[in-house]
Amino acid sequence: MATELPAVLVTRPSGQGDSLKGRLRQLGYRPLHQPMLELTALEEVSPQQRQLLLDLDLYEHVIFISANAVRFGFSLIDDYWPQLPAGLGWYAIGGITAGLLAERGLDVIEPGAEMSSEGLLAVESLQDVAGARVLIVKGQGGRDTLRRELDARGARVDELACYTRRCPVLPAGELGELLSREQIETVLISSGEGLQNMLTLLSEEESTKFRDIRLVVPSPRVEKQAREAGFTQVKTAANASDEAMLAAL
Repeated sequence: MATELPAVLVTRPSGQGDSLKGRLRQLGYRPLHQPMLELTALEEVSPQQRQLLLDLDLYEHVIFISANAVRFGFSLIDDYWPQLPAGLGWYAIGGITAGLLAERGLDVIEPGAEMSSEGLLAVESLQDVAGARVLIVKGQGGRDTLRRELDARGARVDELACYTRRCPVLPAGELGELLSREQIETVLISSGEGLQNMLTLLSEEESTKFRDIRLVVPSPRVEKQAREAGFTQVKTAANASDEAMLAAL
């Protein structure tokens, strides 16, 4: 009997795991996909958000915190700015995010290998921002590291929340049953919020049962979160990109 290929669970949002699954198959793994984060566009734009969009040309720095921020953000920006204003600094935390902005013909500033808020805060053009207007395009909630630090540097920071994030709704026990049935050896975690949602979807008993499952996580911050939750086999990738996650795997 042929040896079963090692099973790996991809947890990226729906529609965003195909390339990673394809690469995993090429490398001899058996990929499965269960999103740990659901993303939804906002049903309506508030007057405050509308004003931020109208004022886009008044900002000196526009930061997109994720590829999702580009996708959902430009679905709004395009309605107000068929031609983008000139002279803005466009920023992306990650390589995929930067690539989506570059496809629009924008010159993008990114932090390189350290694809995180902390990495972006280290770029030269965001050091002396006292009095500068900064727009952060993001989902609702999430970390506030960028805003807090840029505020501390004297910038005038606004946030354009353009989509919502929530934990997927699964019947009780379904995620644990999937992990057992498919004999999943490794779970690829894309974010701290995704890890927290995974813990939410597992009962306390299941979390204990699967504490020795291998996790690949995108940052030391998420590794700390995983170990505090009781997971014993955690590998930290350089970032959340396909290349980094596969290299860590």
